[in-house]
Amino acid sequence: MSEPRVLVLDADPPPRLARLAGRARVLHCDEDSLARHLPWADVLLVWDFTSDAVRHAWPGPGPRPRWVHTASAGVDRLLFPELLDSPTVITNARGVFDGPIAEYVAGLILAMAKDLPGSWEWQRRRTWRHRETVRVSGSRAVVVGSGPIGRRIGVTLGALGIEVALVGRRERRDDPEFGRVHPSAALHELLGDADWVVCAAPLTPQTTGMFDAAAFARMRPTARFLNVGRGPHVVEEDLLAALRAGRPAGAALDVFAREPLPPDSPLWDAPGLLISPHMSGDTHGWRADLDRQFQDNFDRWQAGEPLFNVVDKRLGYVP
Repeated sequence: MSEPRVLVLDADPPPRLARLAGRARVLHCDEDSLARHLPWADVLLVWDFTSDAVRHAWPGPGPRPRWVHTASAGVDRLLFPELLDSPTVITNARGVFDGPIAEYVAGLILAMAKDLPGSWEWQRRRTWRHRETVRVSGSRAVVVGSGPIGRRIGVTLGALGIEVALVGRRERRDDPEFGRVHPSAALHELLGDADWVVCAAPLTPQTTGMFDAAAFARMRPTARFLNVGRGPHVVEEDLLAALRAGRPAGAALDVFAREPLPPDSPLWDAPGLLISPHMSGDTHGWRADLDRQFQDNFDRWQAGEPLFNVVDKRLGYVP
């Protein structure tokens, strides 16, 4: 039997696929050469998970990869009709980013509650300015997204004494961790009681634009909004208007509709907004974790065993 052919859509630095040596033919490509090499591949590793090249390069009838793995938790860039209608299996990096993103969200909440940005600014001005800050314990959070990332965020916030309401696609009243998972239809009702609103949902047609003017109008004037999901979850013009109107009191965005965020975007100057460049899940060693995860799954694929993290292409995420 010939060696399986693995095509890697590269990013810098490329993956270290040492365990595939002697077991697979590995070819690296960029966005420009992807279309030429795709029919050659049995497996496609989308290492550059910020690229839309797969959508544009996917072949028509004929040879195509049997398995596509993306080195990201979100798979929205792969949810185009030609791939969805094909027999190709999609897997993702579920599990790699859960803990780091939860730590990041907790850090943002503590920073906003304790006004750490204000302390840095007053220090820069060499001004001694005493303030009172918000107590985190006993506050309430709504976490949108009941997958592994949303759950880890909820558990981490719970450890800080925050009461967490978890929102998923469907209601579940017997959840072993949270007791109840609220349905997405109940989101607006929950927003009015939240001190912290965290978006960690997968991007699907149903979740696109879910945080709009109506959602922000439901939030308390003292609430803070955080998005570590995907940029299109938020209608950015509505958030900008809401922040300018003082409702919610602040926000933190790690993801944006357009990335990198253009220098002339009005979001840079939005009052109470903390911006980070899509880095909430990226900790030292994260690429090695992604590399190891793909190679573990390749072992299963080559042995004919069921793959980990298989995406339900109809839902747009791993159930």
